[in-house]
Amino acid sequence: MITDKEIFETVGMVRSQHLDVRCITMGLSLLDCISGSKKETADKVYDKIVRSAKDLVDVGNKIATMYGVPVVNKRVSVTPASLVGASSGGYLEIARAMDKAAAETGIDFIGGYTALVQKGATDPENAFISTISEALATTKKVCSSVNVASSRAGINMDAVKRMGEIVKETAYLTRGEDSIGCAKLVVFANAVEDNPFMAGAFHGTGEADKVINVGVSGPGVVKAALEEVDGDLTAVAECVKKTAFKVTRVGQLVAKTAAKMLSAEFGIVDLSLAPTPAVGDSVGRILEEMGLERVGACGTTAALALLNDAVKKGGIMASSHVGGLSGAFIPVSEDIGMIEAAEMGALTLERLEAMTAVCSVGIDMVAIPGDTKAEVISAMIADEAAIGVTNHKTTAVRVIPVYGKTVGDSASFGGLLGHAPIMKVSGYSPLKFISRGGRIPAPLSSNKN
Repeated sequence: MITDKEIFETVGMVRSQHLDVRCITMGLSLLDCISGSKKETADKVYDKIVRSAKDLVDVGNKIATMYGVPVVNKRVSVTPASLVGASSGGYLEIARAMDKAAAETGIDFIGGYTALVQKGATDPENAFISTISEALATTKKVCSSVNVASSRAGINMDAVKRMGEIVKETAYLTRGEDSIGCAKLVVFANAVEDNPFMAGAFHGTGEADKVINVGVSGPGVVKAALEEVDGDLTAVAECVKKTAFKVTRVGQLVAKTAAKMLSAEFGIVDLSLAPTPAVGDSVGRILEEMGLERVGACGTTAALALLNDAVKKGGIMASSHVGGLSGAFIPVSEDIGMIEAAEMGALTLERLEAMTAVCSVGIDMVAIPGDTKAEVISAMIADEAAIGVTNHKTTAVRVIPVYGKTVGDSASFGGLLGHAPIMKVSGYSPLKFISRGGRIPAPLSSNKN
């Protein structure tokens, strides 16, 4: 039974601690849209998205009013477009159909312009990857992702090399907007099929036809709770765990209600603490509340590991279906604590890479000099993939080589994407290593059958 105290506690979380449901994401299978004609496939994609998601925004707003909890984003994720368009080759037509449907339904973003090439790529998949830059430059709401590695398959270094080039092309094509196209592109290792967060969301082939996945958030809630803790790190972990439980219960309530109202299946609640640029909504500030002078100090990785583990433990007890990424996000441009730490030099790319070994998801929303070479970006992707493959976790790279800018400058992406200082990248070349191509074999620990 919910007590009056718990009700008032939740109201306080919403009013003063930035508790919100970060996103309701409808996952849609587009396998029934496949045909041999570019136009027919694109028309079917548009029709199914509009037909299925026409009430999504309305339902999100109704639930927000019903429970008094803000629902920040309403989104759709679809079957990887590389599969949907393989028979027709009409990939750009699919991207435009997705974007048109997103505009028609009023959703914020649509994900699934995706390819899964962790072990190798077919000719249609290679053709698809070559369209990503143009697709992101000519659409508003389409998000793209490519999975280049898995703990089972190892790392597809040919795909890693190509994605470094794609990131550069995307940066150039959207150079008039601080290369914002790259903010809609994620390169994964161990990508998951039920992620509700953009830009990496896609609807896996193992999913039902129409599914509701919800991403909750509450960095401000966790920080406020920690302000009352005066004990050791065990007490800190207990506090985070209990707070994550409460936040996740809100997410499950919203997810089940949305699924019922939209005649969809309830998929998962993603426990990820997703920050925003707003003051009081920062994962970085949580780490500093634990006792770090500034994010990036020695001890940052240990503090983040504690946070991530406690969030997962508390959330798993609160929901029967936990999935997605479920951890603490550390996107630099979207977190005021991270932004400030990067601006003053306390947070470096090397420290961020270490942090990604213990959290979700990876080198995320990091602005780098526009003249960074493609092979350097590929090497950053390879490093993150190695961490993910070895540790059997999802890792990713979403970097933005901001055209025409260098260290000391800053870039602005607007809204939840925030702003970021241009961070320094090592000047030593990995060209020969990246040019070798091939595959990095899966680790011995992957052989579990």
